[in-house]
Amino acid sequence: MADFMSRFHHLKLNVDKFIARLTLARPPVNALDRQMIAELNSALEIIENQIGEKMIRIVIIDAEGGHFCAGADLKERRQIPSDQVEEVVDRIRSTFRRIYQLPVPVLAAVQGSSLGGGLELVLAADFRVVTNDARLGLPETGLAIIPGAGGTQRLARLIGAGKALFWIASAKIFTGLEAFEAGVAEFVVKKEELKPFCTGLAGLIARNGPVAVQAAKQAIRAGLEVELVKGLEIEKENYRKTIGTEDRLEGIRAVLEKRAPDYKGE
Repeated sequence: MADFMSRFHHLKLNVDKFIARLTLARPPVNALDRQMIAELNSALEIIENQIGEKMIRIVIIDAEGGHFCAGADLKERRQIPSDQVEEVVDRIRSTFRRIYQLPVPVLAAVQGSSLGGGLELVLAADFRVVTNDARLGLPETGLAIIPGAGGTQRLARLIGAGKALFWIASAKIFTGLEAFEAGVAEFVVKKEELKPFCTGLAGLIARNGPVAVQAAKQAIRAGLEVELVKGLEIEKENYRKTIGTEDRLEGIRAVLEKRAPDYKGE
């Protein structure tokens, strides 16, 4: 296990068995201030390097305490001059884009409140697991602004324009079960099941061929932005990436020898 926790004040990061766990640790509600965003970027640099070294195959983003993330630190935001607000939000937006663009799958594990920027962070992940009593929403219009860190775009792509506009224009807070039913979350579990469920889900993915998993993510992401014919070409290009790998041959050997494959990401 690689432990990077000593490098951060508001985060924890460790890597074990190809699973990176990035934990928000700024009690009581893990609000996003400028230091938290700076630390997220530092952690992402480590994660990107570890992916390049084939040490990470999936990332879990979770949080300590009763809440995932209540969004922007409004006490800090109130002290920021109006002409500097856009720069601050740009930094948050680029950080979440960096999470979204990680080549490996990203899983968000959500308990308690995930509001505003907290939900936008969750939307930057590939999978979302929420507790049934979690509270999720984009309440920015209640503060006379709109989501500015990807919320309008990622939520609409996830659940459709009409539902996304309702979530945003109403400023309503939804339960984890409602989020699951709306398609915002892929899984809903009881609070006590959140960590073991996410660990098991991550392990299920991490055991498979990492080149193939990354190629599948790229094919799906890029394919959604184009028409079907072009999407099939994107699938073909990404399938080609797996053909010459040692992992593909290892997978065949493992089936024939009736054993678990030992993938190296090569």
